[in-house]
Amino acid sequence: MIDLKLLEHLENIITPERKARFDTVLPQRTKYFTVATEDVYQLHNTSAVIRSCDVFGIQEVNIIEEKNSKRIDREIAMGAQKWVDLNRYNHVKDCIADLKQKGYQIVATTPHENDCELHDFDVSKPSCFFFGRETEGLSQAVLDEADSFLKIPMVGFTESLNISVSAAIILQHVTTKLKRTDIDWRLSEQEQLEKRMDWIKSTIKSYDDIVEHFYKNNQ
Repeated sequence: MIDLKLLEHLENIITPERKARFDTVLPQRTKYFTVATEDVYQLHNTSAVIRSCDVFGIQEVNIIEEKNSKRIDREIAMGAQKWVDLNRYNHVKDCIADLKQKGYQIVATTPHENDCELHDFDVSKPSCFFFGRETEGLSQAVLDEADSFLKIPMVGFTESLNISVSAAIILQHVTTKLKRTDIDWRLSEQEQLEKRMDWIKSTIKSYDDIVEHFYKNNQ
């Protein structure tokens, strides 16, 4: 449980502008949808996907690194990794099993399946959108476990988009559609408090020292 007195103390340390930003952003955050990237080779692509998740209020990103394990590109992510929770997996099957246990349907994004076009996507189920490698796309393991397939309609000669572009288009569409429903998609009150504390911790450089000092003075 979050110590509300400590939280209030810490909020008095951060700037009013940052606190106001937290107040604006937190109610728009969701875990109803999440994203998974599978062995993305180009570092800036994963970083850009994280940035898109932050922009559209997706709180969790699942990064599968069976073959390609690289540090998030801070410049491309523009600090988004501080505000979005990253779940890392060494094996795609572990990621899928974890997501299904949490109640997510597995949505494979691919231009080569005819299951569902983006404008027809049903937002009534919590979903994880999987994005694959730049050239090969999603692995057979993901395709075999997918509950549905999703594609962006394209009318040009090019048959695919960069994964970060695809992620931005899909997330903008599904989050906008979700917010027009009566679905309870927001973080719970407790989750919002926990995330506020996490964000404050990412903001204050001497967080541990300040917390220690607070408890010494409030015993």
